[in-house]
Amino acid sequence: MSTWQKSDWRSKPRIQMPDYTDAEALHAVESKLSKYPPLVFAGEARRLKKQLGAASRGEAFLLQGGDCAEAFDQFSADAIRDTFKVMLQMAMVLTYGAKVPVIKVGRMAGQFAKPRSAPTEVVDGMELPSYRGDIINELAFTPEARIPDPAKMLQAYTQAAATLNLIRAFSTGGYADVNQVHAWTLGFTDGEKAERYREMASRISDTLDFMRAAGVDSASAHTLHTVEFYTSHESLLLEYEEALARVDSTSGNWLAGSGHMLWIGDRTRQPDGAHVEFLRGVLNPIGLKCGPTMETDDLKKLMATLNPDNEAGRLTLIARFGAGKVGEHLPRLIKTVREEGTNVTWVCDPMHGNTIKSASGYKTRPFESVLREVQDFFGVHRAEGTTPGGVHFEMTGQDVTECTGGVRAVTEEDLSDRYHTACDPRLNASQALELAFLVAQELSDLRESRADQKVG
Repeated sequence: MSTWQKSDWRSKPRIQMPDYTDAEALHAVESKLSKYPPLVFAGEARRLKKQLGAASRGEAFLLQGGDCAEAFDQFSADAIRDTFKVMLQMAMVLTYGAKVPVIKVGRMAGQFAKPRSAPTEVVDGMELPSYRGDIINELAFTPEARIPDPAKMLQAYTQAAATLNLIRAFSTGGYADVNQVHAWTLGFTDGEKAERYREMASRISDTLDFMRAAGVDSASAHTLHTVEFYTSHESLLLEYEEALARVDSTSGNWLAGSGHMLWIGDRTRQPDGAHVEFLRGVLNPIGLKCGPTMETDDLKKLMATLNPDNEAGRLTLIARFGAGKVGEHLPRLIKTVREEGTNVTWVCDPMHGNTIKSASGYKTRPFESVLREVQDFFGVHRAEGTTPGGVHFEMTGQDVTECTGGVRAVTEEDLSDRYHTACDPRLNASQALELAFLVAQELSDLRESRADQKVG
């Protein structure tokens, strides 16, 4: 790794990236970005890596969530606050179920680029380049809007910096106080349909009451009113990633300065490709999406390339197969990891394999399918004796109608009411919190069953 350079990816095959028509403008943007401060710091990335290592051993649990793709025109303090708020609620419920710390990682402050299934799309007989996220081009279906514009990288950086600034303020300024977070959660369980979750919420209340009675409260314990919150995104637009890469002054290693944790998508994980080449050289923890087409030999090559020192917390395998397909694919990947003796953190992404098109033409994800994939994920790990290390959701704190189902049931007829995503459908605040309760129950059941096995 000592010979690795941040531009080495340029000699490798590149896919899912734009072809900029103005090379001079692109160079000017890259030059400007390379002088900007990094958005995150090496010490933060190392701390997250250590925590993900704990998750690989069952000593912590990862909650990763946020937008499918961040949009410039939907950027607001309220939207950031609402997603942050729901993730805190989810984390509290998961902490209670797992009885271990929950690592909070947002798909925020960098999730601007999206891979697409085709390079072009046709509308009313007109064929134009696909929309690839606001950091590259625009959603409007016009020839001008779909031209890749390098200047959008500067706007993305500015939005990411502002997002991180607000998140850091929320994390340490009292907004994340554990008692306030639980009060929000109790509001969700007030409804008649959420009665099944009221018992767990009541037990959390009892725990907080006991802690206060014992003299452990926000005034005496700093950790009860602050949180650690990290950012993540798919490392797709490598010109942006290279421009923000920095040498860590304490270790001499390279840091991807655009986010704490970066991942490689299921479409860009070619072992000899540009995206793998870039991420193999940075010190950040790395995620790797594993879909049904992941071959055993490719997984072996990718693990050896991305985690040559077999460092715990360095590599997170994010399984995304689809409901009903987990039992077919996850066991063979677990077997491969075992045979190689590789340290990995297993995470479930139940969103990307469960996208369907509704009768009305909207892309959606049924809540029941999302839940089933999570349950299957836990079931396989229970059978294999391995550790489910986390979950990865596309979600928002806003009251959107993009995924069907949930306790406050969204129907297909409701999809048009508040369908705001530019790409894939997201769980709304209620659906995300309900899923957290159900995952917490899975974690509680797993913990109890393994405790029984030890006693037996």
